[in-house]
Amino acid sequence: MAYSRLAIDHEVPLPEALDAERREFRLAEAGAEAGMISAYVGEGSTGQPLVLIHSVNAAASAMEMKPLFEMYRQKRRVYALDLPGYGFSDRQARTYTPEFFSNALGHFLNQVVGQPADVIALSLSSEFLAQTARKAPEQFRSLTMISPSGLTGRSRGRATEQAGQRGASNSLYGLLANPLWAQALYDLIASRMSLRFYLGKSFVGEIPDELVEYGYATSHQPGAMNVPLYFLSGQLFTQDALQELYLDLSVPTLILYDQDFYVTFDLLPELLNKNELVKAVRIAPTLGLPHWEQADETKAALEAFWTEIS
Repeated sequence: MAYSRLAIDHEVPLPEALDAERREFRLAEAGAEAGMISAYVGEGSTGQPLVLIHSVNAAASAMEMKPLFEMYRQKRRVYALDLPGYGFSDRQARTYTPEFFSNALGHFLNQVVGQPADVIALSLSSEFLAQTARKAPEQFRSLTMISPSGLTGRSRGRATEQAGQRGASNSLYGLLANPLWAQALYDLIASRMSLRFYLGKSFVGEIPDELVEYGYATSHQPGAMNVPLYFLSGQLFTQDALQELYLDLSVPTLILYDQDFYVTFDLLPELLNKNELVKAVRIAPTLGLPHWEQADETKAALEAFWTEIS
């Protein structure tokens, strides 16, 4: 713990995640609680807006959506956000909940994007955007969820999901966030070795060095541990997401999936059977990041979906 305080730099220089214009937005009214939200904006100005939302983990950022941003930046009005608590967005010491993220994203879509958008969410952020789409479907032309959480069978899933399902997340958060060891614990999780280990679970092939290096930089900023501690304790997962979030989606929805170390898709057949607006495409072999490893197949699936709903 003394090593964490004395030997680890928690203000590492943070470069831009994407080689693009980065804008800072302060939302009005209820959206103001999110603080400043940073987003990279593409050069395109025509067509339906495209909004890219990265996942939630120990070292997340807009970097995770880089292949999709580069794919469409010249063709469409593209926004790649840093979620609150990540990247260049505000990293407030506050209570983080699924509702907080859902509301912040809804206000961003309403106040900044300003028209129905094609939204792509990665992993746990799919749950946040599904909640937003249920409350304000008029803000979406479509929703794409890449390897979404919330479709794992109730008795399965990693510890983060299971904590939420069993109602143990408050106690676990209290344990993880104890000021005696919280920073030291997070520093261990956010070490380069640890980041490479966990990223290795999401890649069939080689791990891009830029993901490791940017993950290290963004996780060594003031306030960087605030959201990850809520994530690790399971507090950002919605219990029974199939019923509470996905079954009643009223916007055209595409799920891109294959294998994923962190989640399973046991409940996907039930979702596809009960909601005709939800489609799924399996992109193999991938482990949760098809847009990095199978970019052409991902693009083909997206464009076929968008053509179908246009």
